[in-house]
Amino acid sequence: MMRFLEPYAECIHDTLRIVAGYLFMLHGLQKLFGVLGGQQMELVSLLGLAALIETVGGALIALGLFTRPAAFIASGEMAAAYFMGHVARQGQFLFPVANQGEPAVLYCFLFLYLASAGPGAWSLDARFRKA
Repeated sequence: MMRFLEPYAECIHDTLRIVAGYLFMLHGLQKLFGVLGGQQMELVSLLGLAALIETVGGALIALGLFTRPAAFIASGEMAAAYFMGHVARQGQFLFPVANQGEPAVLYCFLFLYLASAGPGAWSLDARFRKA
């Protein structure tokens, strides 16, 4: 039924990677610098480490550079964020909507997908592979 999208699968994959990486990077910038409505976190802390992973990992994912390892680390960070930051504080393990953990769960599985599927054609990884 949705076969009309098949010719655009690579374009959609790459766009998903770019947008997800960019948005993830913005979350990190909120924590690192207290911009965009965020609160600056202490760099030498668990949230500071999360901010670095989100900023650097998000930028790498958006650019498609070292995509698989960056996405795998980002996926792990989001799994930890869900269990440590949402489930541990508010419970409701099976109901992320009840513990406000939906973004963490979505990012976790999105980045796990990118770690397995790779960066796509519109990436620095692909550009360097051809050189």
